[in-house]
Amino acid sequence: MTAAALPEGDAGVLELHMDGSEEGAVLAAIDAAFDTPAMLVARGPIVVPALFVSDMDSTMIGQECIDELADYAGIKPQIAEITERAMQGELDFEAALRERVALLAGLDEGAIHTCLAERITAAPGAKTLVATLVAMGTRTVLVTGGFHHFADPVAEMLGFHRVVGNRLAVEGGKLTGGLVGPITDSAVKAAVLREELGGLGEGAHSLATGDGANDIPMIEAATYGFAYRAKPKARAAANGRVDSQDLTAVLTLLGVPRTDWREY
Repeated sequence: MTAAALPEGDAGVLELHMDGSEEGAVLAAIDAAFDTPAMLVARGPIVVPALFVSDMDSTMIGQECIDELADYAGIKPQIAEITERAMQGELDFEAALRERVALLAGLDEGAIHTCLAERITAAPGAKTLVATLVAMGTRTVLVTGGFHHFADPVAEMLGFHRVVGNRLAVEGGKLTGGLVGPITDSAVKAAVLREELGGLGEGAHSLATGDGANDIPMIEAATYGFAYRAKPKARAAANGRVDSQDLTAVLTLLGVPRTDWREY
């Protein structure tokens, strides 16, 4: 088992090699002994993964898109409260999603484009993380319980190869309050990771990042499952953690030298 952690102040990487320990116990021991902004525990050597699958909201971007969109309808606090409870794992994801979308019925579709331009920004280090992994041959997939209206332009901005998400129903230029097609939920997120990994050959390693309860199956299915500034349940399920803001910590923990980073 290999453990890597960024010491306090990000001053290099502390590496530990252990036998016979569970990832959770090792993470707890590192937590207790060090003030670490990021850490990773894995079985076997840590290598650059062949696949990277990530959540979008509050992971690859710094916002929850539906909360920001709700602000244009004047109901952000109401929707944000539901979002928070869903991400904490207190509500059924699909039911909470449909409830929030229904509250947006009648909102002009143009508000989405305005929201994208005015509110949505990449998380610190997200562009460098994706671009560096792509340059090293990693397949990248953005999989979100959010919406293609946001995810498609975000994926283009960050350089993801594929997008999986939900579709808002629109009629006459306004949101109907419904969704089109099947729901992308926690099970779908994990299924996408397994599907993509199956096409990359035996022994391929995978990386996943997410922050909420909806990401737990995907995080658990990945070789390196990172909880990024995550809710407690997601953090507990992960074998990698980034508690600081900068996602380039993942590159450091994977052993990618800074000279190989694609800087932004």
